[in-house]
Amino acid sequence: MATRYRPHISLVGLIYIIIGLFIAWDRGYIDASLIRRLGSALLAVFLWFLILLGVDLHITA
Repeated sequence: MATRYRPHISLVGLIYIIIGLFIAWDRGYIDASLIRRLGSALLAVFLWFLILLGVDLHITA
């Protein structure tokens, strides 16, 4: 019987990442502009067929 490998993150790892995101936001490494650009990029990757139809997926404030 084959077992499936499911990667998981521990609670400590999740807290570490959340604190790191907060510190990066507080120190100016992450800002609203970066989040908008990342969001637009992710939409473009997952909804690429809409781009071919002429839909603008840029997130604006």
